[in-house]
Amino acid sequence: MKKLLLIGLFLISQGAWSQKNTDTEDIKILIEDFFEAFHAQDSTALKEFAHPEIKMQSVAIDAQGNTNLSTEDYSGFLKSIASIPKSTKFREELTDFKINTNGMIANASTPYRFFLNDELSHCGVNTFQLMKSEGKWKIIYLVDTRSKLGCK
Repeated sequence: MKKLLLIGLFLISQGAWSQKNTDTEDIKILIEDFFEAFHAQDSTALKEFAHPEIKMQSVAIDAQGNTNLSTEDYSGFLKSIASIPKSTKFREELTDFKINTNGMIANASTPYRFFLNDELSHCGVNTFQLMKSEGKWKIIYLVDTRSKLGCK
C-alpha cells in the first residue's frame, strides 16, 4: 500500500512539473521564433506565425524631421526577406519584452536594435497585436518605429 501511495505521489508531482506554458510565455516564444525565421530568411515559417489578414506598418522620421507612416503587404515583406542576398548580414536584436494578454487578444512590445553587416543601422520598437484562435496565437498586426537617433 505504501508503494502505491509513493508511486501516486510521484506521478502527481511529475504532472505539476510538466504544466503547459502560459499565454505570455507562448507569445514570447512565438516572437522569438518569428525572429529566428526572419534571420534565417525562412518565408514559409514566417507565414505560419501570421494570420492571413495581417497588417504591417512602420513609423519613421525622415531627414527633414517629418514623421511618416508606411504600410507594407505581408506577402511583399516575405518576398523582400527571401530576396536579401546571402552575403548581406542582418540581425534584429530584441532588448526587452512587454506582453499584455486579455483573453483572445494580446499586445507585445519589443524594443530592438537592427544591425546590417555588423553595423548598427537603426533602433526602435516593434508592437505586435495577436489573436488566439483554435488554441494558437497568430500575429494580426505589426507596427514598428525606426530611428537612427538614441540607439545605444
